[in-house]
Amino acid sequence: MFAVTAITGRVGGVLAETLLASGYKVRAVVRDEAKGAPWLAKGCEVAVADLGDPGPLAAALSGVEGAFILLPPVYDSEPDFPDVLPKIAVVREALHRALPPKVVVLSTIGADAAEPNLLNVLRLLEQALADLPVAVTFLRAAWFMENAQWDLASARDQGVIDSYLQPLDRPVAMISAADVGRTAAELLLEDWSGHRVIELEAQHRVSPNQIAAAFAKALGREVEARTVPRERWETIFREQGMRHPEMRMRMLDGFNEGWIDFRDPNALRRQGRTGIDEAIAGLAGPPDRI
Repeated sequence: MFAVTAITGRVGGVLAETLLASGYKVRAVVRDEAKGAPWLAKGCEVAVADLGDPGPLAAALSGVEGAFILLPPVYDSEPDFPDVLPKIAVVREALHRALPPKVVVLSTIGADAAEPNLLNVLRLLEQALADLPVAVTFLRAAWFMENAQWDLASARDQGVIDSYLQPLDRPVAMISAADVGRTAAELLLEDWSGHRVIELEAQHRVSPNQIAAAFAKALGREVEARTVPRERWETIFREQGMRHPEMRMRMLDGFNEGWIDFRDPNALRRQGRTGIDEAIAGLAGPPDRI
């Protein structure tokens, strides 16, 4: 039996499906019972818990062979993450109460970066679990290819994608959510001791120009990438509703300037199997759905 948090998302869903297909039992950890109904129908146990109370979460993570932990994505936060720290504290307490024999925690490329940026929140999660007395794998995943979902409409309708990753021909470490889910499932089935870091990226790094080319292939039309000048970022992000765009801007700076990358000499490495063409084709869908 493996407990899977965030099972209703792309990563958690693939992870759970991979385990079920291999004959393993899954406990779906969901925020409300209704969200667990599809997984109950697939033969999963369902446990209701959220990041507001360590008690139910500890119960959901108890009595299992392993657990997968995914902190909800953080898009807009103050530099010291006051809205996220209580959630990290709940995860920490729940895991210390439950002590599943092994834990896979989704982290990120750049979790070890010292400069203030949006990804620091996962460094804080790693630090909070550093004294957990069980086998722990921090799975540091690259930039998600599925972030290109935000570009689908402009690529389809205007033949343009606006890129905050710059320059346009610079390849960046990326990975598909499906590969993250499959890798997390594989890791849960492994035996290891202590704490380890695993860095995960696709076989080939991807530039914004290559993302545009993948959209062109999937949509059957010309698509080009264009840079969004940095001096416009804050205005754009605030117009989109962000209250604290600074940390997101610094994250993008980190990718563009190279200080967010895989740099841990002690980390292990894994590669995904999905390329950017396949990932974008999956986002675009068949022509009759576009």
